[in-house]
Parts: sequence; structure tokens; C-alpha cells
Amino acid sequence: MNISDIMTRLGVNETAYTKGDLIVETPIDGSEIGRVAIGDAAAIDAKLAAAQEAFLQWRAVPAPRRGELVRLLGEELRAHKDDLGRLAMECGKTLSEGLGEVQEMIDICDFAVGLSRQLYGLTIASERPGHHMRETWHPLGVVGIISAFNFPVAVWSWNAALALVCGNSCVWKPSEKTPLTALAVQALYDRAAAKFGDAPDGLSQIMIGAREAGEQLVDDARVALISATGSTRMGAAVGPRAASRFARSLLELGGNNAAIAAPSADLELSVRAICFSAAGTAGQRCTSLRRLFVHEDIYDSLVPRLKKAYASLPVGDPLEAGSLVGPLIDHAAFDCMHYALDRARAQGGTITGGERIGDKGYYVRPAIVELAAHEGIVCEETFAPILYVMRYGDLDDAIAMQNSVVQGLSSCIFTRDLLEAERFLSATGSDCGIANVNIGPSGAEIGGAFGGEKETGGGRESGSDAWKAYMRRQTQTVNYSPDLPLAQGVKFDV
Repeated sequence: MNISDIMTRLGVNETAYTKGDLIVETPIDGSEIGRVAIGDAAAIDAKLAAAQEAFLQWRAVPAPRRGELVRLLGEELRAHKDDLGRLAMECGKTLSEGLGEVQEMIDICDFAVGLSRQLYGLTIASERPGHHMRETWHPLGVVGIISAFNFPVAVWSWNAALALVCGNSCVWKPSEKTPLTALAVQALYDRAAAKFGDAPDGLSQIMIGAREAGEQLVDDARVALISATGSTRMGAAVGPRAASRFARSLLELGGNNAAIAAPSADLELSVRAICFSAAGTAGQRCTSLRRLFVHEDIYDSLVPRLKKAYASLPVGDPLEAGSLVGPLIDHAAFDCMHYALDRARAQGGTITGGERIGDKGYYVRPAIVELAAHEGIVCEETFAPILYVMRYGDLDDAIAMQNSVVQGLSSCIFTRDLLEAERFLSATGSDCGIANVNIGPSGAEIGGAFGGEKETGGGRESGSDAWKAYMRRQTQTVNYSPDLPLAQGVKFDV
């Protein structure tokens, strides 16, 4: 695949991805595919100043008109879906998953366009005669977006599409592991803005950099909201820094996600769902399945089927037809995987798979680790295709084990028992932000708010009422009478 041809079709200037100090390598084979310039502190400051000025103009544009810009962006994404999807080589996704990520961007643009005519407030009955109360929502300010390598463009779109229709400007720091897809998306945004005609300069910008760039974005008083996706460790640094200046933060962090396979589970469906959730994207999704609790009555039926399916998973070049599992992102991810497997082995785990395949890129056979106890390494998130499998006898015990980790992102149960399903979804069931029945924990639609609880950060992106995170709420009271009655019957006569 010729990167130069794709970038040209996407409208990216050649110097933007061939001249710079940051070397971009594809995890497919470790080869260099680009060089990108890193912005210094002064350049980032200039972008933030432009974003603030753009916000001051954009907030006055009617929301349906703002939605037109997002509609045009969606059209650009539709027209260039194949090329942008193929750039998934930058993070090692299969072509199908790369195309799916772009489709997710298109979907959120459609959602946001409709939302631009639905930024509803409330009318409230006042206790005071001749008074009218209401709540309304106003644009917030500059939105800083920090995204991770595993969804190099979709996460930006979840934030930017909503932020733009809500009247905000955006500054995006993509992962330094995946800057090319970010440059391509920025070029498509620029095309949409040119067709729109009067979008202010600096409304949506990209800043390439490492930790220092992220810190500058988080610390700048002009940034009203920091939306950061990444590890729990990253969130633990971002959250307090933003809070120290009373900025808002929307954190999408780690997930040690679990599934429960109940006695009545459809075994064939469960195997397919488990394979995708645990091995898809080489286990490098925040929603990847990492822990599986199998009821003792079906353990000896389900687990052998799962091992057989794992053994047949095609692992290889993600851009080749038929590949279902691509490479880990880099050597550090490979080391983390094998550190976790060594820990599991020391805990008495029986390991199936996990070996490296080939010597170009870091391709691994997804691993199944059977363990007797839910402890140690099982309770830690490893960003790799490792599935820890344990028996359970009582549903309450399985739910308790699922909920015992510090993360609370996604979860699921496989059952045809209505009572078990409803128990799992109840207030005494899963404590995660996402809870599914008869589908895996990985993969979400943009119509539902995405995010989790506990050390997953508590943020919500995408659908539902997630748009409120990108706006400020104002309670308004209008006195249309000649009198001045005070609330709660207070008397203050002058």
C-alpha cells in the first residue's frame, strides 16, 4: 500500500508527513511510514490563542448552521472512507476494523447534525407570581481532545462532532504513535470548512507532540474542557491538573472487562462473541474482554470449543484478506503481554497460546489462561489478547468477582434465563457503565453514551445526553410583573 498516494487523495501536503523529527512506524512490519514535525510550546500557544478567538465567533452562530459544518465533514468522510480506513495500518487494525472506525465517525456526524436542532433546555414553574424560570445551554469554550492509538480517529470524532454543534472550538493532540490518521482527518475537516464558507480560522486544529504537549493543553486556562482517552495512569495525571484550575475533564480510561457464561448460555454464540471481544484489535480496545467466568456446569463444554476457535484465528498482516488478528502496537506492548503471562504462570495458570508468530512486527497468538482464583494479575489490565478463564458456581459470586476490580467500563452475560439477565442489569448487578446480554463487552453504537465508572473515569462520550458535557448550563429567571416577590417568602421591604 502506498502511503503517499493515500495521503495525496486525502489532501495532506507531503511535507506534513515526510519532514519532521517524529518517526512513524507501522506495527505491521516495523517499517517507517512517515516523519512528522512536533510542535513546540510557542506553536501550541498560538494554536490555543486561535482556538479561543474561533470560539468567540463560533458561539454566536446558530446551532443548526453549526450542524451544517458537521454534515459536510460527514460527507467528506463518506467520500474518503476507504482511504482513511486503510490508514489503519498505522495502528495495526484489520481493514474491516479500520473501515468500521471511519463508519463510526460518519455515524456520529449524522447524530450531531440532528442534535444541532435539539439542544433543548427546560421550562420550570416558578413559585413567584409573574415570574418565568428556564434552564438553557450555552457553548462552553475551547475543547482539548487527547486520543489514544487504538482508536486514532473515532474518539476525536465523538468529541469534535458534538463540541462543534454545541458551539465550541477544538484542539486535538493525537497519540504520537498514530499522527498520520490525525493529519488526514484534519485535511478532510479543512475541505469541509472550505465548503462551509465562513467557519472561523482555528476552529478545529491538531497539535503533534508527546507528554509535554498534552501537559500544556491540560494546563492552559483557555481550555474549558479536557477530554482524554487513555490509561488510568494518564487519567490520574490529567484529572487533578485540570481540576487544579477548575477546568472540566471527561476521562475515558482503562477497562478490565468481564463476561459471565451462565448455564443456559448459547455456546456457539458465546464462542463467537468471546473471540471477537477478547482477540479483536489484538486485545487492544478499552472494551476488550479480559476475564471470563464460566459456570461449572458448562465449563467442560465451552472452554474446549473456545480453545479450538482460538487455534483457528487467522493472525497476520491486517490488510490482507482473511486476517482477523493483527499485531500488537509495539515491542513494549509485547513485553507487557509476556510479563502478564509469566505472572499468570507463577499463579498456577494453564496457558494456551500466547506465543509470538514470525519475526516482523509483534504478532502473537491470542492466549487463554485458565486459573483457579480471581487474584493477582487477573485484577490488572493488560492491553493485549489475554483472556483469563475461571469457574463459578453461584451467579452472585460471579458478579462480585466481576465488580471487584478498580475499573468499571464494560461487562456482559451470556444467558437465556430472563431472571439472570435482569439480575445482571439491575442495581445489584454489573457496576460498569456498559452492561450487555448475549453480546460481548467490546463494540458500541454511537446512539448510547459511552464510558464507565470507578477508575475508568466516569466520563460519557457519543450519544444520549453526552452533549451536555460540552456546554454550560444557565438557570434564568424573568420577572414580567411590576412586583418583586422574593423566593421562599423572604421579606425585604425598602
